[in-house]
Amino acid sequence: MMEERLCSVSDVLSGEVRQFVLGNLTLAVVRIDDNWYAIGDSCTHQKISLSEGDVDTDTREIECWKHGSCFSLETGEPSSLPATRPVPVYDIRIDGDDVMVVLP
Repeated sequence: MMEERLCSVSDVLSGEVRQFVLGNLTLAVVRIDDNWYAIGDSCTHQKISLSEGDVDTDTREIECWKHGSCFSLETGEPSSLPATRPVPVYDIRIDGDDVMVVLP
């Protein structure tokens, strides 16, 4: 496993989602207060960017703007149709001011 720096803690506000590209991997990174989530940035229904969708801070889900599928930020599992397959999730580690993603 290896870690890659994504950004500074101050670069993503609570309740916000930002897209980050690491080589051929595109991530949607969400911050909810002091909790950080990294999820694959492609809806499994039609490959739409999830980072353009809305974050529900109460349920900790992100909604695909195109057809409304919602995905858990914690597990990647969809909770609503039309998506039926999960998106990958990645661990985030905060190191001082750096936001690091753990890659397999």
